[in-house]
Amino acid sequence: MSLFRKIFGSTNDSSKSEKDKEEKSPFTPEVKLPIDEMFTHNFKSNGGKFIYCESLEEVSENFLNILEENDWFESEAICYDSRLIYLLDENKINHQNTKDPKFMLSSCENLIADEGSILFSSNQFRHFKPNDLPTNMVVFGTTSQLVGTKSDGLRYIKNRYDKEYPSNITTIKYFEEVKEQDFLHYGSCHKNLCLLLLEDL
Repeated sequence: MSLFRKIFGSTNDSSKSEKDKEEKSPFTPEVKLPIDEMFTHNFKSNGGKFIYCESLEEVSENFLNILEENDWFESEAICYDSRLIYLLDENKINHQNTKDPKFMLSSCENLIADEGSILFSSNQFRHFKPNDLPTNMVVFGTTSQLVGTKSDGLRYIKNRYDKEYPSNITTIKYFEEVKEQDFLHYGSCHKNLCLLLLEDL
């Protein structure tokens, strides 16, 4: 093969790809990623970190690893979900009357695949806005909470809570600080977030 063909590509190659495009029917459906792969890809693209867990024992073990990695022992944390308090108690993390919490431990409502974001409500944040909460977050989620879009997540909340509909519904999408602000990030809040994702399906 000629050196120029290697560098610039063959004219036959480009005409072949154009021919392939022409042959592809406009009615051919686009290949869609499975919902879990889509979430993983988009979540990581947004700067999120997640740890896959197969059991609650692995959740506890990985939470301990997060504490060690960030040197959060003997620090304070916020947690509004009584089901997760045991993780703080067994690691002797103060979560009562906190003045300077290093991180927040939280559950979530849903994991939104198409934008790689996490949906929260007053069940996790109470009346606080994301900006009022610590920058560091450890979020517990399950594979059964994966939904395709934000609309699916809102529908899930509506069906799940029926009459006691939560308020303060919000998503967090950015998981690392943006160096240059643009209009897409205007008013958004970034969180240094690690997701403990439990397989429950």
